[in-house]
Amino acid sequence: MITKEQIAEQYQLIQDEICAGLEIADGGAQFVEELWERDGGGGGRTRIIQNGNVIEKGGVNFSAVHGKLPEAIKKAFGVTEDDFFATGVSIVIHPNNPWVPIIHMNIRYFEMAGDAGKEMSWFGGGIDLTPHYVVEEDARFFHKSLQATCDKFHSEFYSKFKKWADDYFFIKHRDETRGIGGIFYDRLNPQSTGLEWKDIFEFSKAVGRTFVPVYSELIARNKNRSFTEEHKNWQYQRRSRYVEFNLVYDAGTKFGLETNGRIESILMSLPPQANWVYDFKATLGSEEERTLNLLKKGINWSH
Repeated sequence: MITKEQIAEQYQLIQDEICAGLEIADGGAQFVEELWERDGGGGGRTRIIQNGNVIEKGGVNFSAVHGKLPEAIKKAFGVTEDDFFATGVSIVIHPNNPWVPIIHMNIRYFEMAGDAGKEMSWFGGGIDLTPHYVVEEDARFFHKSLQATCDKFHSEFYSKFKKWADDYFFIKHRDETRGIGGIFYDRLNPQSTGLEWKDIFEFSKAVGRTFVPVYSELIARNKNRSFTEEHKNWQYQRRSRYVEFNLVYDAGTKFGLETNGRIESILMSLPPQANWVYDFKATLGSEEERTLNLLKKGINWSH
């Protein structure tokens, strides 16, 4: 079994690679880094990019934290032990141009002490896309890329994790998905996957390294598309749905808040501006209506 220190080291390397790739894709802005320490144990590297040629606001965060689990988390996990370690990379990018999609990625590892045979450890993560306007060609490219990554490790990963993402990134009170989904997975270990620890770790790293080529391509396809004030207003409204999901449902946000994480790093996923329009109704036949009709579970984007 690889050590938690080796996992954290590799995740830091992936953070470095992604930041370098995003700076190239943006062509203007650079990341600013802030190192932080967590009361209770561990810390991280928060990296923020703002006001670029493409990226209005984005974050690529690494953390490795340890300490005692709060009672609420222990109850959620159904455990009595409370010594934990968690490390991962978390990304959210909000672009300027409404035709460039929001993207989110997270790769993480968690372990908790316990009696012999009752220790808990697993990998989790995922990558998903939230277009302001759904471009079907881009959606297919995105999902086929994720499927190619998954298929290198397990024939069932993509279909299983795609459904998991559809169910997870669902805004129940709006009856719509946050975007076009992607993949989402949690608690991957040899028992749940049939794979060795080293192969699960390789999969986690492969998901992380899928980010730059895929998002760079989506940026290149759309960054020069013209847009109107109406397009921008729709972008702000779609961002409001992103905010609603992250504050109401997102497990990572809840975990960060309940384990005394750094608030600025936890909430870096929120956009710089979002609007709420009362009782909005899309015009029949409009691009906005078309996008709303595609914010559904179960769409097969990989064919």
